[in-house]
Amino acid sequence: MNRKGKVFYKDKFAGIVSERDNGYSFIYDTQYLSNLDNSPISLTMPLQEKEFFSNTMLSVFDGLIPEGWLLNVAEKNWKIDRRDRMGLLLNFCNDCIGALSVIAINEEDTNEWG
Repeated sequence: MNRKGKVFYKDKFAGIVSERDNGYSFIYDTQYLSNLDNSPISLTMPLQEKEFFSNTMLSVFDGLIPEGWLLNVAEKNWKIDRRDRMGLLLNFCNDCIGALSVIAINEEDTNEWG
């Protein structure tokens, strides 16, 4: 399964987070990188053209995923396994408290967003 999400930093499109068979990646959008006023989405992910990759969910996104009672509600009501980090990210992190949000990319959007 290869799921993706559009990542917004302070309401600006910053890049794409992706799930692959072997892990997770994030790549900054070229237009986001070209604006010198834009900031990195995390101190651990400086502005760069090179893709960030990890075998596990990238920590900046893992920190957005609900925990505790909210995770229990998500698992019970939406039938999302707590180990499905990308499923949780795409379903529950489109309106987070803080600077980051992630919007799921649907199949129809794939051509537009890669």
